[in-house]
Amino acid sequence: MSRRRAPRPLGEALGALQASLAPATLLAEVQRAWPAVAGEAIAREAAPVSERGGTVTIACAAAVWAQELDLMAPMLIEKLNASIGRPAVKRLRCVTGAREGLRRT
Repeated sequence: MSRRRAPRPLGEALGALQASLAPATLLAEVQRAWPAVAGEAIAREAAPVSERGGTVTIACAAAVWAQELDLMAPMLIEKLNASIGRPAVKRLRCVTGAREGLRRT
């Protein structure tokens, strides 16, 4: 016969349930942090679209934005990692590509 566990505080139980239902992915964390980290002007022109092995791909509305973000990458990576709370983003890969919602300039 197994022993019953002691009751847990409701907040702790709900936190565990939430974590199991919607595990955070690095891409989701970066997407949430992006507007604050990059700024609203950049967020209208470029957005994180995929992640693999710590490399986050940023789709840019125009080549000039991809070039600008390449130059800003070290600062953006530092700010993203600070926002996420761990050094998960290793590299940004900025590409010009169609993505719904991005302005074409």
